[in-house]
Amino acid sequence: MDEVDSGHESMEGVEVPLPPLHTRLLWVFVSPGKLMERLAETPRWLAAMLVSAAVVGVSMALVPPELMLEVQRQAAIERGTEFPEMGESAVNAMRVVIPVASTLSTIVFSFVFAALYMVIFAFILGDEGRYTQYLAAVTHAWFIAALFGLLVTPLRIATGDPQYTLNLASFFFFLPDGYLYNVFRALDLTQIWSTLVIAQGVHAIDRRRSFKSAAVILLSMLFAVVLVVARFM
Repeated sequence: MDEVDSGHESMEGVEVPLPPLHTRLLWVFVSPGKLMERLAETPRWLAAMLVSAAVVGVSMALVPPELMLEVQRQAAIERGTEFPEMGESAVNAMRVVIPVASTLSTIVFSFVFAALYMVIFAFILGDEGRYTQYLAAVTHAWFIAALFGLLVTPLRIATGDPQYTLNLASFFFFLPDGYLYNVFRALDLTQIWSTLVIAQGVHAIDRRRSFKSAAVILLSMLFAVVLVVARFM
């Protein structure tokens, strides 16, 4: 897979090899600025996207489908509606369908969000950037949320909440249930972290775009999505 990602960049006139995949995924956490500078010059994305998608798929495969069904059943009871019983064959099918669908959706959304960022920054705001550069930034940054999603899987099972995340609601536990609390629940800390890394990538793609400016734009987009999602939680 690392052969797919081989490449070179030009830094101050010196050819510097693009680090292998495992080094780049480490740099996402410890040196995102350096990583994004390298990716801006040599935008490799395929391996990182496949790894992140696979990690998401494994995370979902570890969550028992019975747990997901129980959450949906309780939600149906609260709404005063009936929840249909699922046969054993349907439950077994969910063990395959859910991880596969999660993996594929991660891949699809990688392309979609990279295109969205390119439209906003390159077409609307006038930055100089190519689609593959934004795609490389997205696919590497999303590894943060994917990995932490895997690490909190035991907590999802222990708490009986398959949608458990490291979110801001943990700091506002004193708030009553309602829309405001749902907003904080939907603000996943790892998504915020990933978004800030992407902002670093936007800055590296076009130095005229400051990190602060990119961060404000991307976090505003994230918050707008959260405001909508919170309505349905």
